[in-house]
Amino acid sequence: MSKLRSIFDGGQWQTIFLFYNKDLMIYLNYSMNYDHFIKSLTDDFPPQDIKNLLTALWWEKKGDWHKAHIITQEIHTNDASRIHAYLHRREGDLSNANYWYRTAGVSAFIGDLNKEWETLVKRLL
Repeated sequence: MSKLRSIFDGGQWQTIFLFYNKDLMIYLNYSMNYDHFIKSLTDDFPPQDIKNLLTALWWEKKGDWHKAHIITQEIHTNDASRIHAYLHRREGDLSNANYWYRTAGVSAFIGDLNKEWETLVKRLL
């Protein structure tokens, strides 16, 4: 039997993989990957060990655009501007989205919104 767990270690949350083999239990640290991120969407709250911008994308995918927007607008990086653009594109405000794409220094995303979300998540992981 095995499962994912979060533990508080060294002043921060660590996600570990527990592997049980009869009387032996092995703890393995793992890094968040895309599959783990997708699985976390079934939870009520985002994983504790991810970047704020990933948290914003997590909330957006869960249907809380407003929470995602609040997180994103407080971060002033090119990645945040790209996510800000995506959020306004998702909202249907294309002129605002285009402003944020320009601010990020990238062309507007060509493709569907779900593919853009996936691309952004994978970029941040």
